[in-house]
Formats: sequence, C-alpha cells, structure tokens
Amino acid sequence: MFCAPARAMRDNRTSTISSTTILENKTMSFEAFAPFRVTVQDVDIFGVKGGTGPPLLLLHGHPQTHMIWHRVAVTLARHFTVIATDLRGYGASSKPAGDARHACYSKRTMAADQVAVMRHFGFPRFYVCAHDRGARVAHRMALDHRDAVERMLLLDIAPTLAMYERTDRAFATAYFHWFFLIQPEPLPETLIGGHTDAYIDAVMAHRSAGLAPFSPQALQAYRDALRQPGAVHAMCEDYRASATIDLEHDRADLERGNKLVCPLRVLWGEEGVVGRLFDPLDEWRRVARDVSGRAIACGHYIPEEAPVALIDEALAFFEASEPV
Repeated sequence: MFCAPARAMRDNRTSTISSTTILENKTMSFEAFAPFRVTVQDVDIFGVKGGTGPPLLLLHGHPQTHMIWHRVAVTLARHFTVIATDLRGYGASSKPAGDARHACYSKRTMAADQVAVMRHFGFPRFYVCAHDRGARVAHRMALDHRDAVERMLLLDIAPTLAMYERTDRAFATAYFHWFFLIQPEPLPETLIGGHTDAYIDAVMAHRSAGLAPFSPQALQAYRDALRQPGAVHAMCEDYRASATIDLEHDRADLERGNKLVCPLRVLWGEEGVVGRLFDPLDEWRRVARDVSGRAIACGHYIPEEAPVALIDEALAFFEASEPV
C-alpha cells in the first residue's frame, strides 16, 4: 500500500503540537490517563491510556476525536485498562495523503492500526466499544482479526453496505456528508478548508439534539482538530474509502458468508436516524452470528448524550464474559 510520506510527516509535526494543546486544556476529563504516540504502519497513532483491568479499546467517529469519551472514560477505567485513540486521519494522529484506491483510509488499514496499538501495549485480545466511523473500523477489525476482538459494542450505526444499498431521500438528506465528502479531490477539501468551524458546527447540530449535548471544551477540541493541516483531506478520504474499497471488502465477505463471530451488542439513539430508517438488529444479524441490542433515549452521539446509560451497558456486556 502506498501512502505519500511527505504529507504524513508534515502532519505528524503539526499534530504533536496540537495533541499537547488539546491535552493541556482537557485533562480534567481524563484524570490519571497518560498520553501516548505509537508508530504503526508508518503512521503515528495518538491516544490516552488509563485504568487497570481487562483491555478496552475506545474508537471515536466523525467529526470527533478521542474526546468523545470524556464523560465515560474515567468511570470505565475503574473496571478496565482503557485505551482511547484518535483514528488515522483524525485528532492528533498522522494524516497521510490518500492514494488512488483510497486504501490508505480503508477500514482494513485503519483497523490494522488499532490492533497494532493494542499489541504494542501487550494486549493481543481485547474488548472494543466504538461509535460512528470508529464502529465501521471495529466492524472490519472483528472480521480481519477474529482472534483479537473478544466482544464488541457498536454505537449508532448500521453496516456500511446496508446503508449505501438502502439509500433513499430521507437517508441522503440526514447523511448528506456521506455523498458530499466522497466527491473527487479537491472539491470538498476546498469548500470546507476555509470554514472548518462552520462545518463542525453544522454537521453536529444537524442531529436531533443540536449542539446542546456537547461541552464547550469538547466542541472546541473537535474544531481545533479539523483545523490541522491535512485533516479535511483525511476526513474526505475516510468517506471515499467507505464508498469504494470498503464496499469491495464488505461484498467479498458477504459472498463468502464471512460473518462476525464475536458477541456483538449494538445500541442506537431512539431520537436518531439509524433506528428510524433501518432495523439495526436485523441489519446486524445479516452480518453477525451473535447480536443483541436496543435503543437508548438520546440521539446520535451516545457517549456524550447518554453517558450513564452507555456505562451501564458497557459494564453489563463486557463483564459478562471471562476476563481477557
């Protein structure tokens, strides 16, 4: 796989400064968590680590960073060794330039990043809780790295293939960015590039609860992250990959009958789009063998809108298994 190194190196230097700034301003959300930077597959993955117990990997979505977990991480760290990362292309992680096939941001590549991070810390097998784009990375991770994922909790998504194949006017309106961000470079990069704060606010306010659920500190962290050089391009490449190479991988698994084998719990916001336009349990049972789940009284951003409910669900689900 080719990921242009020059751009990646430039973004690494920028994100080192940015990650320090973000952490200095937000440490009250991650008491006793240690920041880290791990080099995997020629990119640096940034994250925070805290707590003791079985390993739990937290993966954020768009257009956010590991800060989405700021209302749940400290409590979870009383029960688990919590590792919350910024995905490749997001936050303070590296932002390599995309390639013609968008393989640099395929969920296969992004999942391999995260497995390598967990192995770096001595965790060959672990739990995963993931939201939005991170949940798509986790889905691919559990398919490609079956021995790594013990149990998986996914938040407010249906499988990518199902969402694209069942697209209608209502879905395209609610998820307009799915179709805007995949346009060829440099159209979305140019239009968003000078207005990153406006993009963050518009996309996040577009959901049912508006901007009310987000703390000012977290919202500012998301704005700061998208201002970094290469961040808008990386975000677009994430979505371009989902509309191309990721669908190829998903269709190949479907044709082979390759399903998720780890226990899967899915939660969705009862005020959100996923539960209104899809039957989440039915969709996940098409691609997984062991599925349970329910709606939560909130919108899309479950970790910030319903942290207590999420903590309760995570503890009940992950602690139901033998220790990793």
